[in-house]
Amino acid sequence: MIRVLIILFISCLFSCKQEPKNTKLNGEVFGTSYSVIYDSDTNYQKQFDSLFYVINKSMSTYQANSDISKINSNEAFDIDAHFAHVFDASKEIYKQTQGVFDPTIGAVVNAWDFGPEGKIARLDSLKIDSLMLGVGLDKVNRNHLKIEKQYPRTYIDFNAIAKGYGVDVIGLFLESVNSHNYLVEIGGEIRARGKNIERQSAWKVGVEEPHFDGTQSILKAISIHDEAMATSGTYRKFKTDSLGNRYSHIIDAKTGYPSKTNLLSISVIAKDCMTADAYATAFKAMGLEEVKEFLKIHPELKVFLIFENDQNEFETLTLNGFPEN
Repeated sequence: MIRVLIILFISCLFSCKQEPKNTKLNGEVFGTSYSVIYDSDTNYQKQFDSLFYVINKSMSTYQANSDISKINSNEAFDIDAHFAHVFDASKEIYKQTQGVFDPTIGAVVNAWDFGPEGKIARLDSLKIDSLMLGVGLDKVNRNHLKIEKQYPRTYIDFNAIAKGYGVDVIGLFLESVNSHNYLVEIGGEIRARGKNIERQSAWKVGVEEPHFDGTQSILKAISIHDEAMATSGTYRKFKTDSLGNRYSHIIDAKTGYPSKTNLLSISVIAKDCMTADAYATAFKAMGLEEVKEFLKIHPELKVFLIFENDQNEFETLTLNGFPEN
């Protein structure tokens, strides 16, 4: 009888074993929404909120007392490690793209009414030329924990890279607490590691189909493995001239004018989300042919493009092994 009870107890241990479950947390941050799924029962909401607070305090141009706002106001103080890391990464991508990716274009972005403040009424070529004097990340340097600007009016804006960096920060935190199966998403920028333990499969993410009317739909779903993906589109924020030409909210750092492009959506897969985020933005300003040439010498970047052809029809292009599904 005792032996039977032992056998039944052992059987129950196996049959009653619970399936693995993820913890799912979501909320609002950086002016958008976020979602984090990870393989732990521990609720890290407080830790996430603390990290978001620190990143905002460091790099949000929407906060008057943030480090970046103080730098833009020419106040002298020491930056934090987050700012230093993003600044150094921006410098490298600025060099790689020969100035196409340039966080100092911020004042011009604002002037065109695509930023948090600083819209200029009756913007003309003289006003743009004046603003462009302070544009160029080569005119800004980091000396340990000090940011040195050659032109006091230079305005730095990490909007095109900080969101991806925020994704990485949350991912690295999860790894530091031994959670190695996770998906972090902030405003469509994604970092994935391991697998979805509930489904025992790779993480699946969607690539959105462009819609100018504000509606949303998924064009394709892909699996990502220990990678990050960022998508940048020109179909939500744009201006239209008298001839019907659309100009994206991406400002050309060499001319100071919105970029005219047939690229509608650029999805970039890279080792980290900060890198993917920055290149997705840069590629919008480059244009189709320049992106194709650039990627020939950057095989580490996987890219999926959606663009309009000469007949105003949507086409897609997969480069450097961007996954099909």
